Order: sequence, then structure tokens, then C-alpha cells
Amino acid sequence: MSLTNRGNPAAQYAAVNVYTAQQMASPHRIVQMLMEGALQCINNAKREMLAKHIGPKCEHVSRAMDIVQALRRALDHSVGGQIASNLDALYEYMELQLFKANVANDPAMLDEVYKLLNTVKQGWDAIPEQHRNATAEQLQQSAAAVSAAGTAKATGTNGKP
Repeated sequence: MSLTNRGNPAAQYAAVNVYTAQQMASPHRIVQMLMEGALQCINNAKREMLAKHIGPKCEHVSRAMDIVQALRRALDHSVGGQIASNLDALYEYMELQLFKANVANDPAMLDEVYKLLNTVKQGWDAIPEQHRNATAEQLQQSAAAVSAAGTAKATGTNGKP
């Protein structure tokens, strides 16, 4: 862990808290924290954009883009299937819109990305607790069981010959 702001004890304390939270967090919580961080960066970028503070605006947009890229790299297409592909395309779109917003100084484009990412985050937050720490194999077994139950109900066989 590298502590920045060595002369600022409050910033060091905050960095230690973030580092500790990351080390103790579940993968589900880490994704939540990434999304929260990106949303915060977008808000900060908009604030700096409206204040015409170009340097800080660029830094916040760059951080938001980095986080969206990290979310995109974390997608597991072998498990996520079509959902992962759709999220990949959405994250790619968000990255492009963040870039365009930065170049054009367009707060409406930042608002669009904020709304999209917030919608994804709301879906992520709604994942039931019992599935938050499940392995990919457990999730696949759950999905298969739900699918089999749906097929049995549709055919009226209840899984019996």
C-alpha cells in the first residue's frame, strides 16, 4: 500500500480506511465500491466542469474512466454470457461518453453516464444476499435448477417421466 499525501494526516487516515475496506471486502462489495467511486468521480468532474476548473475536471473524468475500465475487465464472459456481453458494451459506451464529455465540456454527457452507471449499480445492489458470495459454479447450479423447474412447470411433468 502506498500512502499519498504524506504531509496530510487526514488523507493518510482515509487512505488506510479505504485500503482496509478493500482487503476485507467480498468481491460483490468491491464492485459496489468501484461503482460508488466512479459515481463520485463523475459528480466531482461535473462540479469542476461547471466551475471551469479544467485540470481537476480532467483528473476526475480520467479516474471515472479508469474505474469503468476496471469494471469492464472484471467481467467474466464464460460465466456471465449475454449479460456480461451487454455490460461490456455498456461500459464501452460509458468510457466513450466520458471521453467525449471531457473534450466537449458537456455536463449533460456526464449526467447520462451517471444515470446509466447508477442503474447498473442499483441492479447490483439488488442481488440477494445469498448470491453475493456464491461461486460461479454455485450460481450456474442455481440457474440450472431454476431453469429445470420452469421447464417442468411448463411441460407439466414436474421433472418426472
